Amino acid sequence: MKAQGAMALGEIFQQLLPGMGRSVSIFLCTLVLSMPLGLVIAFGRMSKCKPVNWIFKGYISIMRGTPLMLQLMVVYFGPFFIFGIKITDSYRLYAVLIAFALNYAAYFAEIYRGGIESMAHGQYEAARLLGYNRAQTFVKIILPQVIKRILPSVTNEVITLVKDTSLSFAIAYLEMFTMAKALAASQRSVLPFIAAAIFYYVFNLLVAVVMEGVEKKLSYYR
Repeated sequence: MKAQGAMALGEIFQQLLPGMGRSVSIFLCTLVLSMPLGLVIAFGRMSKCKPVNWIFKGYISIMRGTPLMLQLMVVYFGPFFIFGIKITDSYRLYAVLIAFALNYAAYFAEIYRGGIESMAHGQYEAARLLGYNRAQTFVKIILPQVIKRILPSVTNEVITLVKDTSLSFAIAYLEMFTMAKALAASQRSVLPFIAAAIFYYVFNLLVAVVMEGVEKKLSYYR
């Protein structure tokens, strides 16, 4: 019975493999899009120009104050209900990436802002005395220290992102959890959900190990 169970679980993993690939793609693409966008939003949030500051502050508030699943559905169904544009199956992936990138950029923006504002103002003054302009000061002196400080918070968000990829089921995009849910219903078995849990746990474990390695590498003052 144990051998049969193991074989069944192995077959389920094989059937879920395409969905696992899509989940990993959502994860990687979201990071590539949201992390630099978050830095731009952080600069807007820290702008001394009041209208710009208010716009980005409002954006962050909306993105963090409403569920990602709701944002995903608005991005997917919005073009049809607002502009009458026909929704195609190929748009599902784009909707997922747009919603995830916009949402996570808001969270990364606040992490960046907290890191940047925690830096002592004296470092900017010292860099000015050394002949650095504002851009050089930020890139060469401030940013490396900010990255080191915010890494634990970024790690938490990245781990959350791994699990949030499952929210793609809201618009029936066939990532791993959507396929596991359909397979569980068709087979009347809990094994697809066990396979999904194993996938998310192993994926998050790998992410945690990688991020811990990066954190240790950046701990050059210890």
